[in-house]
Amino acid sequence: MTEYFTEHESAQAVIARLQQCDDPRFQQIMTSAIHHLHAFVKEVKPSMHEWRQAIDFLTRTGQMCDDKRQEWILASDTLGVSMLVETINHPASDGRTEATVLGPFHVADAPLLAMGDDICQDHKGLPCVVSGQILDLDGAPIEGAMLDIWQTNNDGFYDVQQPDMQPPMNLRGRFLTGADGRYHFRTIKPISYPVPTDGPVGAMLTRMGRHPYRPAHIHFIVTHDSHEPLVTHIFANGDPYLQSDAVFGVKKNLIVDFQDEDDPQLAAKLCVNTPFCRARFDVRLAPKPRGEPAKSLT
Repeated sequence: MTEYFTEHESAQAVIARLQQCDDPRFQQIMTSAIHHLHAFVKEVKPSMHEWRQAIDFLTRTGQMCDDKRQEWILASDTLGVSMLVETINHPASDGRTEATVLGPFHVADAPLLAMGDDICQDHKGLPCVVSGQILDLDGAPIEGAMLDIWQTNNDGFYDVQQPDMQPPMNLRGRFLTGADGRYHFRTIKPISYPVPTDGPVGAMLTRMGRHPYRPAHIHFIVTHDSHEPLVTHIFANGDPYLQSDAVFGVKKNLIVDFQDEDDPQLAAKLCVNTPFCRARFDVRLAPKPRGEPAKSLT
C-alpha cells in the first residue's frame, strides 16, 4: 500500500482504501472505475477551469432530472453507453429479437387497451396500423405476452414533454396477446425528432458537432412470465437518420417498411381513414432460465 498520494500512484492510493469492502462485485467495479478515471485525467490533463466545467456539467445534468425527464439516461444514450450495455446483456445470436435502448421517456402503467385500439388521442399524423406476432425461438405463438408501446406525436414530442398540450398517456398503450400470439394496434406513422437539446447534454452534442436527431421509431417492451423481457424499437425504413441516430440505437433487423395504403375497403376493415400506412413486426422471445427472478426493465 502506498503511504502518500502521488501523481504516479494516484489510482493505487485510492484503490488501497477499498480493502475493507465486503462486496466483491462492488469492489471490482469501483477498482476498475478508479483505475480508468485516473488514467483519463492523466491522459487529458485538464486545467482547473476545465475540471470545474466538468463538475458543473455533472451537477446540471442531475438538476435536469425529475419524474418526467431523465437527463442522465440521455447522456448515457448519446455517448453510446446505453447501447453498449444493452448489447453486452442481450445478445441476439440465438434468434431472439434484438434489443435497443429504453430511452428516457418510458412511463409505467400505460393504459391496458383492447387489441386493435388506437393509442393516438390527439388525432394528428398519418394513420398507421402495426401488427405482428409474438413467438418463441421455435416459432410457436406466445399467449399472454404483454406489449408496452409508446412513441412521439406528429410534432415529435412525447406526452410527458408537453403535459399542457397533449392528453395524458397520448400514444401509449399496453396490449395482451391471445392464444395465437398476434397483436395489432392503431397509431400514427412515426417521425424523426431531436432529443431534448435545452439541457447540458444538448450543449455537449453541439460542442461535439453532432446533430440531435433520432430516426422515426416506435418503442416496444414485450414481457412474459416464462420468457426474457425485450426492450426494443421498430425503425421506419428510408428515414434519413438511420445511420446517424443520436443514441446509436438502430439495428438492421429492427428496420421495418411502413407501407402506404389508400384502399378505402381495407381502411374501413382496419378502422382507419385513408390514406394510411401499415407495418408488420414479429417478435421472438428467448426462454427465461429456470429459477431466474424477473428482471427489472427500468
